[in-house]
Amino acid sequence: MKAIILAAGKGKRLHSEQFSLPKVLRQANGRPLLGYVTDSISFIDKKDTIIVVGYKREQVIEQFPGYTFAVQDEQLGIGHAVNMARDILEGYRGPVLVCYGDMPLFTPDTYKNALLTHESAGADCTIITGITDDKLAYGRIIRDEEGKFVTVVEDRDCTPEQKLIKELNIGIYVFNSEKLFEALGNLRNNNAQGEYYLTDAPELIRKNGGKIETYTINDGKQLLGVNTPEELEKCEAILKERA
Repeated sequence: MKAIILAAGKGKRLHSEQFSLPKVLRQANGRPLLGYVTDSISFIDKKDTIIVVGYKREQVIEQFPGYTFAVQDEQLGIGHAVNMARDILEGYRGPVLVCYGDMPLFTPDTYKNALLTHESAGADCTIITGITDDKLAYGRIIRDEEGKFVTVVEDRDCTPEQKLIKELNIGIYVFNSEKLFEALGNLRNNNAQGEYYLTDAPELIRKNGGKIETYTINDGKQLLGVNTPEELEKCEAILKERA
């Protein structure tokens, strides 16, 4: 079992530059955001956990010894960030969990159950989805008449009807390693941001005959990520409740 934690961001909207810290080292309830994530996936060995670093990476490497690190020098999207782990995982054939260093509220059980779902279903990609009434700016899961996964539509690209879909793509996945990097090699950045979207990978895998599974959680509190000072406050309040 391997994991990739995405932790290269600067945290511009979080004003992290004022603190001379990368985003994932901003603190909530006295601990770096990244620390909550590494704790939640601690059932995966440190050496098998690749942290993708970028902005002020030396600080992350110093604070999280024992992990494997990949470097993203240019911020060209999440798909590009994950691809930085390609060489490290060369020859590996098993499952890879892809998660975020700025999402501190996911529980170990959520990650473990997603992995169990992936393995028991014999899936090539398992998407963690969340159902909530909260208005979160996440992509929507689009399914066919039989309830099978078709694609993810980003929030900004949703039609009014799609906006009403409550099943959200959180951006956390379990992939078969070979299928993941095959899909990443086929990503295109012909979008407004000029970025390589990881959200395109499951659809590419499906179109190539791969099996897509989903694992759905109904706990809206876990779904929060930290992009703004307000979101950091919300996450901190939830972490204090749990403590």
